[in-house]
Amino acid sequence: MSMTSKTVETVMGAVVLLGGLAALYTAYASSQIKTVEGYKVTLKFNKVGGLQEGNAVRIGGLQVGTLVEQKLDPQTYDAVLELSIRSDVKLPKDTEAEVSSDGLLGGKFLLLNPGKSKEMIPPGGTIENTKGVIALEEMVGRMIFSTAQQPK
Repeated sequence: MSMTSKTVETVMGAVVLLGGLAALYTAYASSQIKTVEGYKVTLKFNKVGGLQEGNAVRIGGLQVGTLVEQKLDPQTYDAVLELSIRSDVKLPKDTEAEVSSDGLLGGKFLLLNPGKSKEMIPPGGTIENTKGVIALEEMVGRMIFSTAQQPK
C-alpha cells in the first residue's frame, strides 16, 4: 500500500466518523429529551410497558412533561407514576393517559388526551383515567388466534 492510499483511507475514516457523530447529535437534539420543570401529577397503571424515568409526556405530539418517578403500590401492585407537567399546561379532570411509542422500534412515552371538564387537576393531583398497555406480542397472538378460529 502506498502512502497516498493510507492517507485517503484515514481521511475517509475520519469523514465517516464525523458523519456518524453528526447524526447522533441531530437525533439527540431533535428527540426533545429534557426534563420539564413544573407541577407534579400522579397516576396508576397495571402495566407501564417499558416506560422509564425521563420519558416524555406528550399532548398532540408535543412534550408537555416528563416522567420523573416510578414506584410500586404495595397494596394493589400497580405502577405509580409521578409526572412533572409544565406549569402553563392545565389538565382537565377527565384527562386520559396511555402508554404509546414512536413506531415499532421507537421509544416509549406517555400520551395525554385532555378531556372537556371545566375542573382542572391541581398540582399534586391525580389522573384517574388510564388505558392499560397491551404488549405487541399479545396483539400478534390475539390476531393469530382470532384468524385461526374463523370458519373456513
